[in-house]
Amino acid sequence: MYVYQDYDRQLLTERVAQFRDQTRRFLAGELTDEEFLPLRLQNGLYIQRYAPMLRVSVPYGMLNSTQLRTLGHIARHWDKGYGHVSTRQNVQFNWPALEDVPDILAKLAEVEMHAIQTSGNCIRNVTTDEFAGIDAAEIEDPRPWCEIIRQWATFNPEFAYLPRKFKIAVNAVPAKDPALIGVHDIGVQIVHREGETGFAILAGGGLGRTPMIGEVIGEFVAWPHLLSYLEAILRVYNKYGNRDNKYKARIKTLVKALGVEKFRELTEAEFAEMKDGPMTLTAEEVERMRGFFSEPPYDTKATDQPTALTDALGSNKAFNRWYHTNVRAHRQPGYAAVTLTLKKTGRAPGDITDDEFDAVADLADQYSFGEARTTHQQNMVLGDVRQDQLFSLWQALDALGFATPNFKLLTDIVACPGGDFCSLANAKSIPIAEAIQRHFDDMDYLHDLGELDLNISGCMNACGHHHIGHIGILGVDKKGREYYQITLGGRGDKVTQIGEKLGPSFDTDDVVPVIARLIDLYVEQRRPDELFIDTYERIGIEPFKERAYASNN
Repeated sequence: MYVYQDYDRQLLTERVAQFRDQTRRFLAGELTDEEFLPLRLQNGLYIQRYAPMLRVSVPYGMLNSTQLRTLGHIARHWDKGYGHVSTRQNVQFNWPALEDVPDILAKLAEVEMHAIQTSGNCIRNVTTDEFAGIDAAEIEDPRPWCEIIRQWATFNPEFAYLPRKFKIAVNAVPAKDPALIGVHDIGVQIVHREGETGFAILAGGGLGRTPMIGEVIGEFVAWPHLLSYLEAILRVYNKYGNRDNKYKARIKTLVKALGVEKFRELTEAEFAEMKDGPMTLTAEEVERMRGFFSEPPYDTKATDQPTALTDALGSNKAFNRWYHTNVRAHRQPGYAAVTLTLKKTGRAPGDITDDEFDAVADLADQYSFGEARTTHQQNMVLGDVRQDQLFSLWQALDALGFATPNFKLLTDIVACPGGDFCSLANAKSIPIAEAIQRHFDDMDYLHDLGELDLNISGCMNACGHHHIGHIGILGVDKKGREYYQITLGGRGDKVTQIGEKLGPSFDTDDVVPVIARLIDLYVEQRRPDELFIDTYERIGIEPFKERAYASNN
């Protein structure tokens, strides 16, 4: 992962001192709420329903063990003993006192972390696939390109006050979209053409009130011109984006309003003016960045399916089930990637306690070269585990409650904090997630159902990514009462696809019975080895709609 230079550290130190003074002035009444708003937002600070929320940046989801322990320290000393992994791979703290935030930022700076540009109308945290660098299917490691984009975007004055928030993701896996670039303001797909690295650049994707899939603007942008092309897109957005209506301010609305061809024409015109200018990348700079992401010292004698692993799989049913659900193949022989599911029933999806931060840090040091990763699914990953150590790791995870074998199954629910915390939410998300988890608590049944993504958002901002769940649940408000709208057929796996609304929304008490009826129909209709999304795409929405509303007829 990227290691900060003296220049980076100086920037962070100065930024912390600046925000400390801004906070002091606000608390002293020298700054109004309106004046303080953009200052706190670009330092990751929201005012939620009950308390401030601080969003800590985790670029492309990478954390070292020292950083994990620091997050645990913050949760213990300045929060209520836990943090929360968001769907943007960041870590959020829901209960810090405003006057303590500068001290928290100073603590983060000690371990090369910050909260800069995790909110506000600026370029947010740059993300990628949580298995970046270890997936044999990717054509190259996308993380160096993510870091190049991150450094270009951070403190860039031209993009400090965009019409609306702006998100960029990078993908390196052909024919799949694990980084969800299709629903980002800009999506960067790494491609190889005649041995040269380049990028297919998408623009205009996004979820929220009007979900859209991004359109290809640049079919092949040569690697030296990556930043120039991204800057061209941002300049078009800055010039023509809607600043009068925040609901129409995202770039997706602009792309649709102008049309893809016109947007591409404007982008190419901007790009032509800067193509060989100071934003042009050099081979030396790209190689320098790649040097920060060199592979760890793998044991080259490690082999796939060692005897110890084979014996454990044959003798321990619980371990066997976890292995086939939560363990993923690795490009390095003898190694595997392991997903730690942060989806304990009775706790908000993605929550992790102070002691658990420390425990994951210890496990990262012992099993994964001191590194861990956060995921879009609000879980964590140990990316470089030797296969002959998987059983002992599983035992440690099981003792911590992190070995639930439900990764990508129905109860591995993605959910925003919802009305329990967020002042924007129309309805609660966490109780709905818990009710579904409690109803479907039979692990044999879950494994029989197979992979099934269920996502919940408490409002149209779609922080729970409900649009791309195989089953999506959206909280809505009806005359002061909480109701839930259901969508089906979304995808965020092989392709990115927006779900279709099932019909009228359901009362809180009806959500679990409706989900159960949808699952029952799937079980009745599925063909051998057919997943929920496959059955849905084969038979369409009408049978599911008929079954969902059957009890209301």
